Amino acid sequence: MSDRPRLLPLLGPAGHAGRSSMTCLYRCGNACDHPVPNETDNPYFGDVVRAEVSRRGVVRAGAVGALVLGFGGAAAGALTGGPALAAPGAPAGPDVDALRTARVPGGAGELTFKPIPPNRLDNFVVPNGYDHSVVIRWGDPVLPNAPELDLTNQTAERQAKQFGYNCDFVGVLPLDKRGERALLVVNHEYTNENLMFPGFTSQEALTVEQVKACIAAHGLSVVELERVDGTGEWAVVRKGARPYNRRITALNTQFELTGPAAGSIYLRTAADPAGRTVVGTLNNCAGGVTPWGTVLSGEENFNQYFVGGDGAPEADKPRLARYGISTTARYPSDSRRWERAQARFDLTRHPNEANRHGWVVEVDPFDPKSRPRKHTALGRFKHEGANVIVAKGGQVVAYSGDDERFDYLYKFVSDKKFRPGNGEPARRHNLTLLESGTLYVAKLDQTSASEVDGSGKLPSDGAFNGRGTWIKLVRGNTSFVPGMTAAEVLTFTRLAGDAVGATKMDRPEDVEPSLLTGKVYVALTNNTNRGVNGNPPADEANPRNANKHGQVLELVEDGGDNAAETFAWSLPIVCGDPTDPSTYFAGYDKAKVSPISCPDNVAFDGAGNLWISTDGNALGSNDGLFATAIEGPERGHLKQFLTVPIGAETCGPFITTDNRSVFVAVQHPGELSGASVENPASTWPDGDFAKPGVVVTWRLDGGPIGR
Repeated sequence: MSDRPRLLPLLGPAGHAGRSSMTCLYRCGNACDHPVPNETDNPYFGDVVRAEVSRRGVVRAGAVGALVLGFGGAAAGALTGGPALAAPGAPAGPDVDALRTARVPGGAGELTFKPIPPNRLDNFVVPNGYDHSVVIRWGDPVLPNAPELDLTNQTAERQAKQFGYNCDFVGVLPLDKRGERALLVVNHEYTNENLMFPGFTSQEALTVEQVKACIAAHGLSVVELERVDGTGEWAVVRKGARPYNRRITALNTQFELTGPAAGSIYLRTAADPAGRTVVGTLNNCAGGVTPWGTVLSGEENFNQYFVGGDGAPEADKPRLARYGISTTARYPSDSRRWERAQARFDLTRHPNEANRHGWVVEVDPFDPKSRPRKHTALGRFKHEGANVIVAKGGQVVAYSGDDERFDYLYKFVSDKKFRPGNGEPARRHNLTLLESGTLYVAKLDQTSASEVDGSGKLPSDGAFNGRGTWIKLVRGNTSFVPGMTAAEVLTFTRLAGDAVGATKMDRPEDVEPSLLTGKVYVALTNNTNRGVNGNPPADEANPRNANKHGQVLELVEDGGDNAAETFAWSLPIVCGDPTDPSTYFAGYDKAKVSPISCPDNVAFDGAGNLWISTDGNALGSNDGLFATAIEGPERGHLKQFLTVPIGAETCGPFITTDNRSVFVAVQHPGELSGASVENPASTWPDGDFAKPGVVVTWRLDGGPIGR
């Protein structure tokens, strides 16, 4: 009998693909309803479904096995008798060796958990033999003397001390060698005022103080954790010294600009004539933990926060439009109207302010007094995130996707080399690695394009695959793009990619290299415009039309060197219902594979298994977390590990270095059209109104996750 669970029927209204219209509005400003920003003739990269998979029937309970349902509930009480925390700066810093080295505890890495079925439950669901708890949720205290969450009195001052809204990236960095303490670093992508303020009617009707509270709910949180009773569970430290706890907000946190574009004419404003200090960070999405123990976070859909693009000089409008900023209306219909609280969001008064967002942010959680940085050397676009690996020659390589339909895949190779070791001199050096280097954009070629008929049928060589080249855009102050200076390439990187003929891709989101193999995996979420309304038809890299479900791309750098300028590519996973013949799971028996739609973030456990979280499931189920081997005979055996509550997206994920805990962020629970504080679509996690939060899952017997 097949162990692949069947699908439950879709309940509730949907927006684009599987997202609700409310999510489309607040998360990305209805990006899919606007013209595609990329109007170049560059070749496309995207896997698209020719026809929507029909959904028939309901789940047959006898075929899906047992589940553990999580019915909300707070995290277990924190330990109170643990070791006292050291003062800031006392530790030598992170355990660099642990962050760089993939381990395989317990030997083999076979994924033995029984997959859970797709569902539409307003619960957090994990497999039999596992448990979970809520670590922290919106409004929980982060800083000392933080007040309790009060929806009727939510001010900027209160929110700046509390855990922010709509958490996305999750990183857990060890604080001690025994593995009993850690720092949780989480970013906060966006706010949904419908679900935050009772009686909400419109952005314009919010008070200025409520607008400031929303600005403060963006950013990042750093929170100290401790292990619970020696298990895989973790809880927030509630008592004693918590010197690392920190809120970084869009409201008033200052960021330092680094790299070649810092100080350029494109980044100067009246408030910052030097062009080197930015207030706040916007719409942070995915991220990564560096080998030297910092956290990277990508600024994504920053365009929706600005007004006044219609008043920009005519010469500047193409640049604004390429980044999704309206140049025809002062107040786009999806405007946040933040200029009512801070004038810098009005481009008629501060024309370069938008250029100061869309960067990769670096935060040092081990130094709570340090100023976060925005690295211009990594380019400016809608970064989903950034993930780093050390190349054979010692340089560090950061991969990043530009999350927009038909945009590009990038990598950065540092000039300087990584210095191993936990000492302070090495760490000071490593903190400069992302300030100078070479930025590339990807161009993909194909091997069997003439055989692709748009049905998803594999070519005669049995794979969707080809070769690729990293096109050099800029190194330091030297531009390789004709007609553009280095500062222009870095500030308007999308236009540089257009100019060199980079390959258009289908919403490239998280991009992560495996520490075991060096291979790179890209979550390509979806693109319903493939082959539609005059967009290019299917080719080998785009084997189906009207892509609702997305795919996963694998890159193998030549010579196994992540600093190489050429690579091989393939599609090991073409998502959708495995009963659809156009899907593909690395050749594995599809009768044993879980349905998956809209891959978003990826991560690895210590055995090298690939974990995939989803956003906007278009198959009629809640989003979830999936895992598969990517090497050996189990390659492609994708299994669903958990699901998040109704209306939510699965963000993260993060598997701890001991492989005993998996963290995910539950973003926008209950975010369905028509939902409000008074009429919630979800009451996760506490049974009252929906609160985004971070959840940890662990095996009851203490063994490694998944096995």
